[in-house]
Amino acid sequence: MTTTHILNNEKQYKKLGFTNLEATEIILNLNELLANYQVHFHKLQNFHWNVKGRDFFELHEQFETMYNKAFKNVDLVAERIRVFGKTPVSSMNEYLGLADLKEAKTDLSGEYMVREILQDYETLLSCMIETIEQANKNGDAGTTDMINGFIKEMEKDHWQLSAWLSSKENE
Repeated sequence: MTTTHILNNEKQYKKLGFTNLEATEIILNLNELLANYQVHFHKLQNFHWNVKGRDFFELHEQFETMYNKAFKNVDLVAERIRVFGKTPVSSMNEYLGLADLKEAKTDLSGEYMVREILQDYETLLSCMIETIEQANKNGDAGTTDMINGFIKEMEKDHWQLSAWLSSKENE
């Protein structure tokens, strides 16, 4: 979805105090975050369903917890886009086209799955920082506040998965 498409096809939403250009700049970042989060969510479901081996019970439960958080955050990002009177991207084709994250195979070891999630977190965190920078540039405290909450949770999950992975490497 291009800036021109959004500017021409969506009404200006003045009651929030953002110009159409400011809202569009924020929405472009939010749609990219939404796309990356959706790919991440589906990857977590894949890993939850397909993890096997000696770490099955531990990782199966952890991946479920993580995909539930991701699902909640996907919904919050999409609803934030709706606050601006815009329509979030919503098809797998759009997600895969916008996302930096890529789908994962199903036949991976638990340790490789954790490494994938850690890489996803780094990509998602970069996308979140870019979105916050754009939101701050346009005075959008609501988006900044929402994403700061995501970052705190994700940094903690990154730390815990890194510690788990480190313990596996020392075995």
